[in-house]
Amino acid sequence: MKTICLYFEIHQPYHLKRYRFFEIGTDHYYYDDYENERAVTEIAQRSYIPALKTMLEMTQQYGQYFRVAFSVSGVMLELLEQYAPEVVDLLQQLSETGCVEFLAEPYSHGLASLGNPESFAAETKRQARKMKELFNYTPKVLRNSSLIYSDEIGMMVADMGFRGMIAEGAKHILGWKSPHYVYQCAMAPKLSLLLRDYKLSDDISLRFNDASWSEYPLMADKYINWIATLPKGEDVINIFMELLALGIYQPLESNILEFLRALPSMACQKDIIFATPSEVIAKNKPVAPMEMQYPVSWNDEERDTSCWLGNGMQREAFNKLYDEKIVGRILACQDRRIKQDWDRLQASNNLRYMTTKPMQVNMYRSIYDSPYDAFTNYMNILGDFLKRVRDLFSEDVENDELNSLYTQITNLDKELAVKENEISRLRARLEKYEPKKEDEDSGGKEKAPTKVQARKTEVKAVKKVSTKKSAVKSAPKKDVETKKAETKKTAVKKATAKKAK
Repeated sequence: MKTICLYFEIHQPYHLKRYRFFEIGTDHYYYDDYENERAVTEIAQRSYIPALKTMLEMTQQYGQYFRVAFSVSGVMLELLEQYAPEVVDLLQQLSETGCVEFLAEPYSHGLASLGNPESFAAETKRQARKMKELFNYTPKVLRNSSLIYSDEIGMMVADMGFRGMIAEGAKHILGWKSPHYVYQCAMAPKLSLLLRDYKLSDDISLRFNDASWSEYPLMADKYINWIATLPKGEDVINIFMELLALGIYQPLESNILEFLRALPSMACQKDIIFATPSEVIAKNKPVAPMEMQYPVSWNDEERDTSCWLGNGMQREAFNKLYDEKIVGRILACQDRRIKQDWDRLQASNNLRYMTTKPMQVNMYRSIYDSPYDAFTNYMNILGDFLKRVRDLFSEDVENDELNSLYTQITNLDKELAVKENEISRLRARLEKYEPKKEDEDSGGKEKAPTKVQARKTEVKAVKKVSTKKSAVKSAPKKDVETKKAETKKTAVKKATAKKAK
């Protein structure tokens, strides 16, 4: 049976302010609060809120038939909690329906998977904990920043314990193969791979409102027919896109939400179902390993990492950001502000603003006039940040010492987690021994006896039984003594009578 796996990414970076060279060492706050509030509020009102409300209505209309997945970067959650908490509320309501899966991803939406495996693992675990904290869901599938994937990254993800990962179904990687199957990592066969169908995904996110497109206007029945007529056996259709596509890339006036709302109805008529990534992986065995020696992403026509690392400026910023000594100090430190700035400066958007690649459409560059302007401003901020990091520890401290310190901190975190689980388990056991409160609607029923009361009742019963047993035992004893006395008296009488004769 053909299955639609629908997934949306939710991410926005912290916008950096204008930061001059002469401010290095004097100003440690790097963000444009006004632009952050304006951008997040606008996106929430124009895209996130109407889109999530529509999906919530779809779960009410179609029940468990409609399934969808989301991944939310940690930095975006911080922005939403500060400027648009109603978006978090809607995600929590969707989580309660049981129709939604939340994926893991790097907390910063950065490029740590390409620069530092330890940082990549630490970030991913933090974001997974955030998903559990906010949405009561522990992610089982990982989605890397911009779907960046390679065999080496897949092996790291498998070592972290994830069951699957989603990646781009790039044409130069697939060749004659189809993205409509479940594959497996070439270096870690236990890790399943879901590959994005970029054509069907981009038909919605990029071309839906394009009047010059040959398929315009795109209707839900036409779209579902394309899926229904796929060759037999090609049963997994992965439609992955940014949530911004609903309302920003494709304006609400284009009826994009009405199109989305009609998809389940049309799919049901064609016996097509919806499923989350975990459900797809559970129901479909991988058909073959998928080799990707070099990193692949969903960005640009090249589907590689050139939009972040394609020129000398970007590579210099990347190398300084993920320098081994710097990362070691950050992971070992306990300075909350340092770690917070580290998350926000890692966002891949900061390097993308520096790209010099020719674009078919005008690229958004935030406050910058050119890629060189973006590079200069970012390096000024990075210079101040790196100075603060170096001041945390003496220059004489070796990486081995930092690694040892980070290992100790990690072990302490694990011990705390174990103790928290033990406390939760003991609390659950304690609740069994505590007296239950009388239900207000019990209608005068008697309270259930507590453990102590039950024990007292048992003791009274035992005493009562013991008393009865004593009575039973004492009765025969008296009878025996009486018989002995009577026997003795009779013997005396006989002896007296005999003597008299």
